[in-house]
Amino acid sequence: MKTLHKFMVRSFLGPFVATFFISVFILVMQFLWKYVDDLVGKGFEFIVIAKLLFYASAKLVALAMPLAILLSSMMTFGNLSEQYELVSMKSAGMSLKQIMKPLIYTTILISISAFYFSNNVLPIVNLKMNALLYDLRESKPAFNLKEKMFYSGIEGYSIRVEKKGKDGKSLEKILIYDHTQNNGNTKVIYADSGKMSFSNDKLYLILTLFRGNSYEEMLTDARSRITRPHMTNTFDTYTIYFDLSGFQLHRTDEDLFKNNFDMLTIAQLEDGIDSMYYKNVKRKSDFHKEILKNYYAKSAQYISHNDSLPINPNSILAKKIGLSPTQKKLAGSEMNIYETALNIARSAKAYNESLINDIEMDEYAIARYKIEWHRKFTLSFACIILFFIGAPLGAIIRKGGFGMPAIVSVIFFIIFHVLSITGEKLAKEAEVPPFQGMWLASCVLLPIGIFLTYKSTTDSALFDIDAYIEPIKKLFKPKNKIA
Repeated sequence: MKTLHKFMVRSFLGPFVATFFISVFILVMQFLWKYVDDLVGKGFEFIVIAKLLFYASAKLVALAMPLAILLSSMMTFGNLSEQYELVSMKSAGMSLKQIMKPLIYTTILISISAFYFSNNVLPIVNLKMNALLYDLRESKPAFNLKEKMFYSGIEGYSIRVEKKGKDGKSLEKILIYDHTQNNGNTKVIYADSGKMSFSNDKLYLILTLFRGNSYEEMLTDARSRITRPHMTNTFDTYTIYFDLSGFQLHRTDEDLFKNNFDMLTIAQLEDGIDSMYYKNVKRKSDFHKEILKNYYAKSAQYISHNDSLPINPNSILAKKIGLSPTQKKLAGSEMNIYETALNIARSAKAYNESLINDIEMDEYAIARYKIEWHRKFTLSFACIILFFIGAPLGAIIRKGGFGMPAIVSVIFFIIFHVLSITGEKLAKEAEVPPFQGMWLASCVLLPIGIFLTYKSTTDSALFDIDAYIEPIKKLFKPKNKIA
């Protein structure tokens, strides 16, 4: 590798790594902001939150990679232009295409790595993250007993304490309603003070009460609800064990999520598309056979033209419907053939509607599979397109650092992201084919990249205002008259 090529690669990789991790960090913060209500107040261990953030970071690589390439390429060529190093290379006889060549190869290598990551690593990450996120969202809030407020987080109990000690364990004036028998407030416990502790495995809350009373109504039958027999006790010490296993994080079997769209590789997506396509075709062919088999079409067509005619079991309609002798007898004695045919027509309609619904669901699933299939390629292609936008812009703007490149990069990235979301939404709603929806952003930005690359290679003053004003001035400038 030439010294100049090494210099260009080093100049690019430094900003790329920095902007990549900055982009991932910003996107992870957005992820936390989105799910903060599902995570706060549940007492999760640090290792659990760390796993979730790791999975989220890996998943957001697909979004951070194009932004990092766009920003780093613009910073690299902006710095080279601002420090006149790009001018020196051109004065030595090198064209911008030759200068960009090592970075083009580097970007292609990054794009291939992004494709491998998207196809082989990302499905596993999506599986683990979605399973963990589901468990975290379904988990109950952590046990938190507050002063002068009823706490009903423990199933079957409602607890109120007047005051909690500074140690977090001592309690005063404790009132407990026991609803475990589902009979209302029939069992009540009151104590002047108490002490709260947890078992070693954190599965039980041990509440030791001091100097109190308990009241329980003995509702064993209907009569006891009238006479209201009850039992009262006075105690000096009373210990209650509350089951806290419901507060623990219960992990769901990941196999329940593995057939989701975004958890499959390209080969698995293709197999799924093929199997659903053939199943859909078979349903459509079986529909015609089913209709002919049950004479739905013939009976419905005949009735539509003869709905006011009297029918008897030996009529042409009875023969066309294909009733057996027993059915003819029943039709003649219990209901006329007209009603029988209407029932068959209703059944045909219900069968038809059910089949249409199944076919639509299959087509929606096929579209989702195709969307995920195209997503594997659009990520890699977007990295290349955004490089051909960022590098020429850096050479044209001639501003290095993080300021101006960051502003311009964010604008283009927002355009790319909005177009990607819009195209995907249109594809999911079957407004456009999955191919058009998923490649919408690339099709819009590719001409822009080609145009900017052309302008930069021809040293066009794209952002020079005077270059646009000067022709207008010449147009309105008065011509000198020839004497």
